[in-house]
Amino acid sequence: MVGVGGFAGSVARYGLSLAAQRLSIQWPAGTLAANVGGCLVIGIITGIAARGETLSPEARLVLATGFCGGFTTMSSFVYETAAMVRASEYLHACFYTAGTFILSMAAFAAGVAGLRILARIGGGLWI
Repeated sequence: MVGVGGFAGSVARYGLSLAAQRLSIQWPAGTLAANVGGCLVIGIITGIAARGETLSPEARLVLATGFCGGFTTMSSFVYETAAMVRASEYLHACFYTAGTFILSMAAFAAGVAGLRILARIGGGLWI
């Protein structure tokens, strides 16, 4: 089941890359969007899992390990950053690294916080 989740995440990431490439050929927007989006999704999964038995351990494996593992792109991120450094684009490499880290952490926190807010609004009954 982790492989099925990984397959779905990989296909989703490829689609996102194709869409983002239309926006910027020079900047790896697809990788940035996948890393930030994957952190948002895993933040939501973490928030749901922290609320009790809403997600089975199997569902967590499929979603967090499988889908998010296939969707996020740390290896691509490192490769693209190294390419910027090799091309002496140090400022771009710094902004890309800092932006990926800061936006991904913020997306994770937003996923957890957003879930808490929705649970509070819905009285916790929706999950």
